[in-house]
Amino acid sequence: MSKERHEKKEERQILVFRAAREELGLDISCVREVLRLQKIYPLPKVPDFIEGVINLRGHLVALIDLGKRLHAKQKEEEPNQRIIICRVNKFIVGLMVNTLREIIALPKDDIKPIPEVVSMHMEAEVISGMARVGEKIIPILDLEYILTKKEVIELSALK
Repeated sequence: MSKERHEKKEERQILVFRAAREELGLDISCVREVLRLQKIYPLPKVPDFIEGVINLRGHLVALIDLGKRLHAKQKEEEPNQRIIICRVNKFIVGLMVNTLREIIALPKDDIKPIPEVVSMHMEAEVISGMARVGEKIIPILDLEYILTKKEVIELSALK
């Protein structure tokens, strides 16, 4: 019995979703809630991946288009778009995604580092690892690095 408890401790719950044309994962411990797409209030002079702000129970929350932030191919319009509310650094933000897929439990050992040759050509900090799920390889995001220091300063001006 204690062995089973120990094994469960070593699992990570991953929310799998689609942003642009990519399937991505996010540790569920980062997620506060998931919302349907709602009215977005655009803002001037913000980076192009910040779609604007939403009103979340009286609080303005910056909305990040994850596909644009990750420089993915052109965004797909889907009727089931969602907003994943989570903490990025010290901010509560909304991540706009095309659709939610599933929540999966993965042993920590199943999440592998990004190959070095790949990490040299991308913003590797944004990806904490790669998970094999069946026949798919899913990048797992590290929200701590989703924004640069300059972008964090710009977000703090929105408060």
